Amino acid sequence: MNRTILFAFIFVQNLFFAQLSQRNLSAEKWQFKNSKDKNWMPARIPGTIHLDLMNNNIIPDPFKDENEKKVQWVENEGWDYQTAFTISEQELNNEHIDLVFNGLDTFSEIYLNGKLLKKTDNMFRIWELPVKEHLKLGDNVLQVRFASAVNTGKELAKAVPFTMPESPRSFVRKAQYQFGWDWGPRLVTAGIWKEVNIRFWNTAVLQNVNIEQKELSDKNAELAVHTLISADKAGTYSITVNHKTSTVQLKKGTNRIDIPFSIQNPKLWQPNGWGDPHLYDVKISLNQDAKLLSDQTVKIGLRTIELVQEKDQKGRSFYFKVNGNPMYTKGTNWIPADSFSPRVNAEKYQKLVRDAKKAHMNMIRIWGGGIYEDDEFYKACDENGILVWQDFMFAGSFYPADENFLNNVKEEVKDQVRRLQNHPSIALWCGNNEIDEAIVNWGYQKQFKYSKNDSLQVWKDYKKLFHEVIPQALKENLTADKNIYWPSSPSIGWGHKESLTEGDSHYWGVWWGEQPFEIYNEKVGRFMSEYGFQGMPTLSAVRSMFSKTPDLNRANPIVKAHEKHARGWDIINEYMKRDYTVPDDFVHYNYVSQLLQARGMQIAIEAHRRAKPYNMGTLYWQLNDCWPVVSWSSIDYSGNWKAFHYQARRSFEPAMFSVTDTDKTYDIYLVSDLLKVIKSEVKVELIDFEGKALWKNQQSFQIQPNVSKKILSISKSDLSRFDLSKAVLKISSGNDTVNQKLFFFNKPNELKLVKPAIKIKRISPIEIEVSTDVLAKEVYLIGDTHFSDNFFDLLPKTSKRIILSKPLEKFGVMSLWDTVN
Repeated sequence: MNRTILFAFIFVQNLFFAQLSQRNLSAEKWQFKNSKDKNWMPARIPGTIHLDLMNNNIIPDPFKDENEKKVQWVENEGWDYQTAFTISEQELNNEHIDLVFNGLDTFSEIYLNGKLLKKTDNMFRIWELPVKEHLKLGDNVLQVRFASAVNTGKELAKAVPFTMPESPRSFVRKAQYQFGWDWGPRLVTAGIWKEVNIRFWNTAVLQNVNIEQKELSDKNAELAVHTLISADKAGTYSITVNHKTSTVQLKKGTNRIDIPFSIQNPKLWQPNGWGDPHLYDVKISLNQDAKLLSDQTVKIGLRTIELVQEKDQKGRSFYFKVNGNPMYTKGTNWIPADSFSPRVNAEKYQKLVRDAKKAHMNMIRIWGGGIYEDDEFYKACDENGILVWQDFMFAGSFYPADENFLNNVKEEVKDQVRRLQNHPSIALWCGNNEIDEAIVNWGYQKQFKYSKNDSLQVWKDYKKLFHEVIPQALKENLTADKNIYWPSSPSIGWGHKESLTEGDSHYWGVWWGEQPFEIYNEKVGRFMSEYGFQGMPTLSAVRSMFSKTPDLNRANPIVKAHEKHARGWDIINEYMKRDYTVPDDFVHYNYVSQLLQARGMQIAIEAHRRAKPYNMGTLYWQLNDCWPVVSWSSIDYSGNWKAFHYQARRSFEPAMFSVTDTDKTYDIYLVSDLLKVIKSEVKVELIDFEGKALWKNQQSFQIQPNVSKKILSISKSDLSRFDLSKAVLKISSGNDTVNQKLFFFNKPNELKLVKPAIKIKRISPIEIEVSTDVLAKEVYLIGDTHFSDNFFDLLPKTSKRIILSKPLEKFGVMSLWDTVN
């Protein structure tokens, strides 16, 4: 053999032997079967049992028709998965070979070549198994056998001497929403829901990298790179951080090595609305004798964040200070984007986060009944300046606190915190969703006839899990600069006075309490982390509920099956009667239900923002859906913006006018989240629905950065001579940072609307101009495209240009006048 070729061969062989490498076993040919059966069928990994059954035509699509009911048997069965893969001699010569399951749902047994390697019991853990001694040259068989999570949960529940609410889901460490929610179907899955890898390494390997921000100034960022390294042999190694190399001594086994690192003249990661969310790449490599053993690249953002809670005359503040400035938090709550999580691809994550950004949001709360989302979600938040309030996955129930359960949770927290800790978007870790409130307010103890000791045990278990085990696990796995922990959201239930004077609040007096929307003006807390109202999804999403030509009728059992709240239709109808005329026609009803939802949420959001700095955050329930459904979402399952999302964008503008109706005045506020002074004139005009100017006022104003301020009061006596049921108040500014505001004095069903002649003119294949002769209220453009604006009011003799996401030949158009005539 040629010497040069021989040298190259030896070099490549040594390089392979030295460097960490990995194979994706998800790409192999997988099969599955019912544990009771013999016949194997093709499977896709990552996936879930329902997706595999659908792909093999064993079950119908549970999102369509009333099929959800037809697939409930799946949750009670055991399911087996297997694949065969080949191991080469070169691969087998590696010193270490690990099998890595990034997600197994949930109770499983893992077999390699017939040998039981591990039993698993947590959907949210990462399972790393050394397998070198169990592998053989050539073909190997990997099997994962899943037991029914429902049946296993029932067995676990027997160990508790009293009935636990929502049993058996609270005994099972898997996504709680799969057991059914008031917006989601019951689809309790099983399967290999994340990638499976086989990892080869030699000598030493980087197990974990955590980058701590020590100090941050305009001139310098002092960082520490904390690494966990597994080493085969004690010796001298080198670690390189972005071209800076340090020599370190490693002992055999696990080593923690800390490397100082600095960035000169750092650029800050800024939340959406305040600047660029700048990111830095930090590359860490582990070497010995000039051989690369292992490396990782981490994206970081430099920012400071504090949760400020200070006593004041009205209670205690609750707000985030970011990069030294109090930040008014604007955002939403996130649920899993599909009942079958492996279907949510990078494109869907990116689109939903971008849609939040387009609506001027700066925070998303990951609700505790779902999943710790895929890396792609947090990457999208990092890139778009969206902070993340991260719940741990516990929601709306009581949870056990036996030693096995607590140890399982500790490992879950470790795995997820290590995975997510370097994302600059992570702002806060929250123990659970509504469990403190459930114990105190929901009456489970009376319902299930608890003894005094039973009730004491529930509270003791709660404190152990959420006030001891989880925060301690956070402390062990996070650096101080990333450890903001909040035990439960909300901190106090909405029926208590203190829920509006301190902590975060879930206010459900609207919807659950059936209070009028106007109560939002009174019930304003320090930080509103949940509130909402249902609206129908878009017509295209409704049509997707049907497997055949849809019969669009509210009485249709398929439509009814896609409303999961027991009284949902009744509540929507009651509120609609108060504020609108209830249409008989389904298309009009769909449209008005969206307007109703948007109207309620506009009242809430503007009340919260006007109350700044008493209130410093508003996160509505909810951004998205996990299937086609009537729900609280602002974006439906198909990705369409409902009327609410368009309204959220208006209500979350960085600077906006807002009007309140008092006994004697109409007060105009300017709310600004901008970090600059706004100085301009405010021009106020009263215009009738045919365009006639009835009254006007104008005056100068100046407001400081990041405040809410009343800038003008209009005496009601000044407007008393006009019929305000057919007039609108137009508020505008000479400053282009503040958009125009229209204020109507009456509820929609009290307005004396005139029939508009709405015209649509095509400017280009993707741009149209909409115009009207008289006021066109709530203009609804209908078509298979995304409109840059929709559900908007158009003043008489004005026009508006709209950009389309794709060309469209025909448009439908509707306004509120059409629903009452």
